[in-house]
Amino acid sequence: MNKFGLIGKNISYSFSREYFKKKFKDEDIMNTSYENFDLQNINEFPEVINKNPTLKGLNVTIPYKESVIPYLDKLNKKAKKIRAVNTIKISKKGKLTGYNTDYFGFKKSLEPHLKSHHKKALILGTGGASKAIAYALKKLNIEIAFVSRTPSKQTNFSYTLLTENDIRNYQIIINCTPLGTHPHMDDCPEIPYQAITDKHILFDLIYNPEETKFLRFGKAKNATTINGYQMLIYQADKAWRIWSS
Repeated sequence: MNKFGLIGKNISYSFSREYFKKKFKDEDIMNTSYENFDLQNINEFPEVINKNPTLKGLNVTIPYKESVIPYLDKLNKKAKKIRAVNTIKISKKGKLTGYNTDYFGFKKSLEPHLKSHHKKALILGTGGASKAIAYALKKLNIEIAFVSRTPSKQTNFSYTLLTENDIRNYQIIINCTPLGTHPHMDDCPEIPYQAITDKHILFDLIYNPEETKFLRFGKAKNATTINGYQMLIYQADKAWRIWSS
């Protein structure tokens, strides 16, 4: 039995398990299973590997996309540049290689919506997912700035200092934080939503709920709104191609 799975924290809601179970059934992929490994701390990761000798691959979600890296034998070229991993391939010899398919999923989801005025993007959050988003935007020649709770060398803005003018200057806004995820659907990043226009794209990496409060605010201003569902499908299919190659 070939086994695949997801590591993360509090992941009972996860898209991946149901998606892959359906994929295995629909495509008659036999003797293959997918399960969640809910870890309270990343130091539990080696135990997952040791106790599951038939594991061939893993997805990685919040909050372990960066902290899993020291446990891997190597990173592929893109994951090394991004410095975050959401896919792990396990070789026959038990070697673990880290990949990043988040950037691919995001880029494919965003591209159809881009117009000539979409030149600058605000990335809300500085975790592992935001690094993949930044990499994809750079590949699209879009200028980026990070927003976090506290300003640092890595961030350009803090939420408290973000102005309406800043929002007008950045026509793409991506929520890479967990704010608004089910069941905390009344949460959203605190930005000056009143400055959003129909020229903006608001992209939320969250897919549950389908429309977050962040996206509702964008929709009310006639902005283009995109949730994280299509991105997840693209990145999951890419992960499967990596595992199957």
